[in-house]
Amino acid sequence: MATVVRVTATPEALAVIERLQAAHGSLMFYQSSGCCDGSSPMCLVEGEMLLSPTDIRLGEIGGVGFHMSPSQFAYWQHAQLTVDVVKGHGDSFSLESSLGLCFVTRSRLFTDEETAALAHQAVPQFGLHAST
Repeated sequence: MATVVRVTATPEALAVIERLQAAHGSLMFYQSSGCCDGSSPMCLVEGEMLLSPTDIRLGEIGGVGFHMSPSQFAYWQHAQLTVDVVKGHGDSFSLESSLGLCFVTRSRLFTDEETAALAHQAVPQFGLHAST
């Protein structure tokens, strides 16, 4: 049974991530839950935001860990998230805003087949260095 990917990124977002890594080094993503820029993913220098031991590492995009709170995971657990990038300035501290860009999260519900496959996959783990 194929592994279901919970978080992915568009080629355009991956290019911006690569550009930000070249400028800033190791990065991290945190799916915001409402403050400032609503529910936009925030791209930060790794360690710039302290993660809670209960935060969930959903996966990686462009080699960068993607995290969210347990309450966000409860909401998003039935959907695949795709990080994209658009022109404009978000109202956040995310690194891409300095480029005149804004990361956005798009979602789609998992298919019945994907949902069945997820039942056999490990639940995303807590913490900064947990594997998915």
